[in-house]
Order: sequence, then structure tokens, then C-alpha cells
Amino acid sequence: MDFAASLGLVAPEILLSVSGLVLLLVSAWAGDKASRAICIVGVAVLAVCAVLVVPALCGGAMGTDTVAFDGQLKADAFSAFAKLLIYAAAAVALIVAPAYFERVGAMRAEYGVLILFAVVGMGIMVSATDLLALYIGLELNSLAAYVLASFLRTDGRSAEAGLKYFVLGALASGILLFGMSLVYGFTGTTGFDGIRAALSGELSMGALFGLIFVLAGLAFKISAVPFHMWTPDVYEGAPTPVTTFFATAPKVAALALAMRVTLDAFGSQEIAWQQVIIFAALASIVVGALGAIGQVNIKRLLAYSSINNVGFLLIGLAAGTPQGAAAMLVYLVIYVAMTVGGFVAVLMMKDADGVPVEGIADLAGLSRTRPVLALCMAAVMFSLAGIPPLFGFWGKFVVFQAAVNAGMVPLAAIGIAASVIGAFYYIKIVKVMYFDEPADTVKGISDWAHWALLAIAALFISPLGYLLTKVLGALADNAATALFFAA
Repeated sequence: MDFAASLGLVAPEILLSVSGLVLLLVSAWAGDKASRAICIVGVAVLAVCAVLVVPALCGGAMGTDTVAFDGQLKADAFSAFAKLLIYAAAAVALIVAPAYFERVGAMRAEYGVLILFAVVGMGIMVSATDLLALYIGLELNSLAAYVLASFLRTDGRSAEAGLKYFVLGALASGILLFGMSLVYGFTGTTGFDGIRAALSGELSMGALFGLIFVLAGLAFKISAVPFHMWTPDVYEGAPTPVTTFFATAPKVAALALAMRVTLDAFGSQEIAWQQVIIFAALASIVVGALGAIGQVNIKRLLAYSSINNVGFLLIGLAAGTPQGAAAMLVYLVIYVAMTVGGFVAVLMMKDADGVPVEGIADLAGLSRTRPVLALCMAAVMFSLAGIPPLFGFWGKFVVFQAAVNAGMVPLAAIGIAASVIGAFYYIKIVKVMYFDEPADTVKGISDWAHWALLAIAALFISPLGYLLTKVLGALADNAATALFFAA
């Protein structure tokens, strides 16, 4: 494929990069007063990028026509599916930010620019078919994320979150690089196709260590147990719009990357990585559920909820089948909607002076003081718990169904049993809001954009979401088929 065709395949990344650079110059000249305008332009750019990738997803793009730059990247239906989710989550992070940061006097022009550059990195991550491209995308996303985590420079918690994220992220990058070097040393190539071909025979001990180190590095990025320790502290300390971003877009990118690496690069050694994925899945479900039980801060509880949900997602990956991959993608869409709803509701919880309310005890009696907000929050909690008829149940159902069809009945059974633990702390939030005496703490007026996003998320995860199962399933099947297609 010639250079011009390759440039056409990465048009969304080019548009995001150029837009980010232009907005960076605007922020330098216009200063912080242009912050809101930069966020609006950023949302528009993301919308245009979404339009650019829709044809690849709907058309089920796959094969040699999707390969760019001699096998470095692949703009197929799978990457298009992940990019659409990433763009949607990033747009939410841009929409909710101005009202929050302006209230605390910390809105700066570079916020929108950092989000766009992080999205460029994530776009490269989900399209990468070479270890070098993988690492470039991962680090571009991470560098922007470290700054975003410590965005509130006057807040000690935010500075601590940024430092922890940076130190542990650097450690994870080192582990990943070491694994990549071992894989290259024992296969002689960095391309996923070449790695899969080289590992098709008997797996050597060195290559096995490389595989495990690569998976360990990726496990940090998706906050899977035992590399989850940074998640509660960073989610609590980072500004809530940034936490909303961390819990959605980078999670989608990292999980999509993990799918590409395991099913493509290491696809010929399914037995080797399957055991690692099964352990991470079950450990994440149990640790996420048990860790959330004693939390008193709603953002920390949602952090453990995120770890718990990663475990369920990894069950689909452990199946190692196109059905398992499609189930993961369906669950990811529902997970992003539930997470957006949860964190937007948290953003709307503030006292009369506009100070954020994050204590679970402060939500007591919310159903009597803010009934609509309490109803939406309850819908999110029940959906996260996987209680029918809410749409969160469907995400868990398709993942467990894929595991059963792949012959992993014990894994599905343990996952179903462990999901009961998680239901406890979700229902506890609902109990506090509906049955405790009102604390009358949440009194602040919310921005219309927050209400709009919360309404959209609540409608999506309601029983109305089941109307989308056929369309969502078809798109996920397109993406999964492209992932398993050998170019």
C-alpha cells in the first residue's frame, strides 16, 4: 500500500494531531479565557473523527486494504469500533469540564488540548499491529494522562494522584518494554503477524516470559488485579471530569489493545495466555467487589467497581473466540454508558456553596431532596450490579454466554457467583439514598449539559437499551470478525 493510502487510513489521527497543535497555539495566545471555546472545538473535532471511522465499522473493513505503513497500523472495523467509543467518552470529558473547573477557579486552556493528544495516543493503541507502534501510542496517551491527573495544582490530592500515576505508570512501561524486548529477541520481529507465525510451534521459556511481561504491563493499564493498586487513589484524587475520562476512554483503549495483542500477536499460543487472563479475571472480580464494600467515598467505590467490571470483561477475552470478543465489545459500550452516568451524577452532587460532595453518607435521603438525581443514580447502581431488566444485565449475560459456549462453564459459574458480592455495595448506595434520613447536603444547581448527559446515559441503560441489542450485536460482530481475520 502506498504512502498516500496509509495517510488516508489514519486521517482521524492526523486531524486530531493538527487540531491539537492549532488549539495549543490558540491557548498560548488567547490564554485561559479561551478554555470553553477550545473544549467546544475539541468536541466538534471528535465528532468529525467519528464520522470518518463509521464507514469502516459499518462496512466490516478488514484485510490488506486496512493495513497502513507496512504493517504498523490497521484501520479495520475493530479499531473503528474502539475509536468510536473513545471519541464519545472523550467528548463527555470535554463537555463536563468547564462547569467544574470554572467553579473551583482552575479552568485552563490546555485541558482540551491534553484530551485531544491523549485520544491520538489511544487511536494508535487500538490500531497498532506492531510492538513499536503499540508503545508509541501507549506513551502518548500516558504522558497526557499524568498531567491531567495532577491538573488541580493547588489540590494536594490531585498532585498526589498525578505523582502516583506517573511513578507506577513508569514501572508498568518498564515491565512492558522488557516483555517486548524478550518477545522480539525470541521471535526476531515486532510485527504481530510475524510474532504469531514465530510462536506457532513449541513455546520457549524466554518467549513465555516475554508474553507474561507484556500481559503484566497491559494489566496495569486496564487496572486488573494484581496491578490495580493505583486506581482508587488516582480516581479519588484526580478532578472528577478527569476521573470520568480515565474510567472510560483509556480503559476502552487498553482493553482493545489487550484483545489485539492476545488474539492476534499471541493467538497461536492461546493455552499460554489463557491461564493468565482467567486468573486476572477472577481476581479482579473478587478484589473489586470486596474492596468496594468498606468505602466511604463514592469515587473510590466507583474505582473498585471499575476493577470489578474489568474482571467480567476479561472473561470474554479468556474465551478466545469471536463470540467472546464481540461480547467484550458489547459489554464495553454498556460499561462506558454506566460509568459516564455514574460520574456525571457525582459531578452534580455539590453543596449550596458549589463544593463537591463525595461522601456516601452525604447521599442519605437524596430521594426526598433530589428525586430525579437519586433515580438516575439508582438506575446506574442497579445496572452496574447486573440486575434485570436494566441494560447492564445484558452485558454480563453475553460475556457469560460466550464463556459457556467456549466450554468454560466453571469460569462462568464462578463469575456469576462472585457478581453477587458486587451487588451488595451497589444496593447499599440505593439504600442510603432511599431509606436513610436525609442529610440534606446536596443542594447545588447543576449545569444543563450535565442533566442532558445523565438523561442520555440513564435512558441507554434502562430497559429501552434492549432495543439496540440487534444493532449493537451486529456492529460488535463486524469488529470481532475483523480482529480474527488473518490479513
